[in-house]
Amino acid sequence: MKIRLVLEHFTTLARIVYTCMKSSRSFALLFITGLVPTFFLQCGNKPDATPETGYTHADSVTEIFLMLQDSLHDTWSMMVSDDNEKIKAMKSLVHELKIGTQFTPEKLASLEERIDQLAKIRYTPKTMSNVDVVEEYDFASNSLITELISMAESLSSFSYNTTIQKLVEQIRSADLRVENYRADYDSIASAYNRFIEKHASSIKEVTENDTIVQKALFSEE
Repeated sequence: MKIRLVLEHFTTLARIVYTCMKSSRSFALLFITGLVPTFFLQCGNKPDATPETGYTHADSVTEIFLMLQDSLHDTWSMMVSDDNEKIKAMKSLVHELKIGTQFTPEKLASLEERIDQLAKIRYTPKTMSNVDVVEEYDFASNSLITELISMAESLSSFSYNTTIQKLVEQIRSADLRVENYRADYDSIASAYNRFIEKHASSIKEVTENDTIVQKALFSEE
């Protein structure tokens, strides 16, 4: 019985690791949260050296469930951190544009107001199940990025103003990282959804929660 439980435990872990290895960031994240080390270290143990710890199916489910939750939380946090960095760089760019006289104060004030709205309308793990919420944020963010960069690059001083050049690059880089983290989140969320679907009854038993729901994804599978 114990051998069967251990084999099932490692099979599930292997599937999760394989899913997340498709993204180098997700795979690195699993090292941080402990999923990959647990998998490989335990695989390396000899059966006759494994102590009798009473490891049960419930223990296996709980361990993997919590690791997946941690990975989702960490990936989301890093994504939001980069999104905040993008917003901060946008505000700094508007500040730099104020120094010149090419754009009216009213235009720049309007841009600042729109940037301030981004954090207020940004999706959350719960609200992203509504596609319109994500699309509204993406439209607001992308339109600002396009407009701000176009304004910056239209400056006669852009070719030698390294401060503005760096801010433009920061905005682009942060926005790209957000997209990458979205893909990472979807990979882990997909593994999470498959896991809770397969082990629904066990998860409800160990968590004492009857409302475990699947995670919404940024992109359709």
